Parts: sequence; C-alpha cells; structure tokens
Amino acid sequence: MTALLLKIYNKKQPNNNIFGIIGGRDMKDKDITQKMLEKYNDVFADILNVLLFDGKDVVDESSLSDALPMSMLKIGSNVRLQERDIAKYWQNSKINISLFGLENQTRPDKLMPLRVFGYDGTEYVNQTRKENRYKEKYPVITLVLYLGYDKRWNYPTTLLEILNVHNDIKSYVNDFKINLFEIAYLDRVKIDLFKSDFKILADYLYQMRTKRDYTADKTTIEHVEELLYLMSAMTGDKRFEETINELKGKENVNMCEVLDRVEARGVERGRLEGIEKGRLEGIEKGRLEGIEKGRIEGIKKGKLEGAVTTLASLVKDGILSIEDAAKRANMSVEVFKKYIY
Repeated sequence: MTALLLKIYNKKQPNNNIFGIIGGRDMKDKDITQKMLEKYNDVFADILNVLLFDGKDVVDESSLSDALPMSMLKIGSNVRLQERDIAKYWQNSKINISLFGLENQTRPDKLMPLRVFGYDGTEYVNQTRKENRYKEKYPVITLVLYLGYDKRWNYPTTLLEILNVHNDIKSYVNDFKINLFEIAYLDRVKIDLFKSDFKILADYLYQMRTKRDYTADKTTIEHVEELLYLMSAMTGDKRFEETINELKGKENVNMCEVLDRVEARGVERGRLEGIEKGRLEGIEKGRLEGIEKGRIEGIKKGKLEGAVTTLASLVKDGILSIEDAAKRANMSVEVFKKYIY
C-alpha cells in the first residue's frame, strides 16, 4: 500500500486591499474565513489539480475525506501540538492513502523552509510511533501558496539558504526545499485552469498585480457565504457580509451581481450618511444663528436700557420733563415712570 501526505501552506503579505487566503495569529478573522472556504473538497481538489497536475482531474473531490489537522510531537516528557488549518485524506487506485494539509500565513516568512521541515518531520516521526510502526509509510509533500501581489517572494526556499554551514561539512547536511507557488504571478492560462471558487481568488490577485484594479466576471460562485466572508475579511469591507442574507437561497450568483449589490449598499449608506450629516449640520447652523441673533438682540436691549437710564437721570435732575423723556425713549409716560420710581 502506497501512501502520500501533501500539505498546502498559504502565504501572503499584509495588505488591507488584498482578497485572498491568509492566516496566522495576527489575522484570526481572515484565517477562519480561509478555512471556511478550503474545507470544501471541490476547492481543495482544484488547488492540487491545477498546481500539481496542470489542470488534469487527478484528484477527485469524492476521493477526499477530512483528517484531523492536529499533529503531536513528543520530545522527552514534553508533548508539542502542531495544528494545521485544513487536513484531508486522498484515496484512489494508485495512491491508497495520502494526506493534504493547508497552512495559512499572513506574510512571507524567511524561515519557511525550517517551519515546513518541522511540520513534515513531525508527520514522519508520527509514522514511527508504536501504533503506526508496522503500517506502510507514506511521503509528505507540502505546497506553499504565496498570495501577495505587491512583490515577488524574495525569501529562502531551501534549508541551506537559512543555515550557517561551514564548507567543510556542507556536503553532509541534507537540504530541504519548499514547493512554492506565487498565485498572483501565475500566468493567465494557468489561472484559467481553476474551476472552483479558488479561481475567483486567483483572478483577483492576478488583476491586482497587473493593473491594481479588479473587474469581476460572471463566474458562478459555489460557496457564496464562505467566499463573501473571506472577501469581507480580506478587504475590510463589511458590505460583503451584509450582502450574504440577500443572496441566501439564490442560484447562479456571480461576482458581478455581488459587486453590484455591494456598490448599491455603498450608495444607500452614503445617501443616509449624507442626510444625517445634513441634519446635524442644520442643527449646528441653527444653533450658531440663534446665538448670533441673541447676541444682537442683547446688544440692542442693552443699548435701549442704557438710554432709558440716562433719560431717567435727566428727569430726576429736573433737566427733562417726564413727558419729553418718555417720548425720546419711545415709551408711554406710564411705562417710563417704572424707570424713575
């Protein structure tokens, strides 16, 4: 019985505008949404068929089954757990058992060869455990998916590029090479080989690299909710999530329709925000105008009261008659008397 273990690691550089598969401790939301999409066998098989077998249908989605993503390595009395994002068994007539794993990262890692070597090594060590000792052993194959589009992967891809090895012993050090795939830098023909929702991701990355813009096509989305959650997490635009309920139960949804709905939500949100802003600005304007009006009226009132006080003093001093003073103050005699007595 022949067995094969394949693990896929996704690497991407941090960018708020990137829509892609990512993960890592600092990007938990994106990591979770990535797992949501990758858990589907059609997506999983599609990645392998295009990247490993030039688009041939070698891995059938029906031949995949879920495996525990957790691996355990015992060092002395200590047990170290390593958790992969997604793990699946593949079984067919030629390769009876194989295991694919997906590991999502947020940015290029110059120590990636060491990390993958550690993951693969743990799988090999587990095959020597007592309960597995007499089972047929299988190889481990890891794929690293780099999802950045701003720059190429400029980090080591081999173990010897990382290690500081003296020339006298270099020939005795076994090298280890990661299988790196830069998704945004695949050629157009390769990207068009994808058949699952992963094609939408690959197309997005390709367009963002080549023209810094994205034009959607009418490719039907199979896993609408998972893809929109992923887009929301990748772009930081919650309108994608808000659109999910509108599309539930709807058949033949494509990215053109999604983006139309997202844009419509943006227009409506802008309209409502504009109304609210106008209302608040109107209130503020009214408040300021009220203050100004009150200030002017206060000045007028103050001037009037000052003039009346002066006229009242002149009456008291016998310089003006009360009738003459009331006339000058534009008051009746009865009202003016209140300022004197």
